[in-house]
Amino acid sequence: MWPFVLMGSAILVVVLGAVGAFEYMVYRMSDPETTILVGLRVDGSRVSFKAPVCAGDTVRTVEVYDSDSEDLLWRARGPRTAEGRTGAVTLWAADDFRTAHPKAPPATLPKWLDVSAVYAGGDDGTGDVFEVRKVRAARVPAGKYWTREGPMTAAEIDARFSC
Repeated sequence: MWPFVLMGSAILVVVLGAVGAFEYMVYRMSDPETTILVGLRVDGSRVSFKAPVCAGDTVRTVEVYDSDSEDLLWRARGPRTAEGRTGAVTLWAADDFRTAHPKAPPATLPKWLDVSAVYAGGDDGTGDVFEVRKVRAARVPAGKYWTREGPMTAAEIDARFSC
């Protein structure tokens, strides 16, 4: 009888350890400290996005999706401006990119914007989902972007990126 009790106890310890390890992994993956900070600002019809970039790196592609429907709203490649190459882009500013489609923004912005940037030279990138109403209501000061941690300048967003 004792061997069965010991074996049952050992199995219970292994199962509880696996559940604990899984919960820890999920916590670490969703921990805001480990996410890459990005910013957005909405000024009337102008929407600007800031992805952090390390010195010498550039942004290759920017994509915008309606987070609810998952519809692609805009994709642009090859920023032509210095700001765009360093992650500070005005969305739907087609002339600022080698290719951009569609040229015009939607008539009304969706409730949630999913904006991402992919860095040149690889498939790595970053982005976030923004509640447009919340970003508008924040009334972010000039020269700053709304982030999960409050208003920040482009330089502050870049400084938080681990290069």
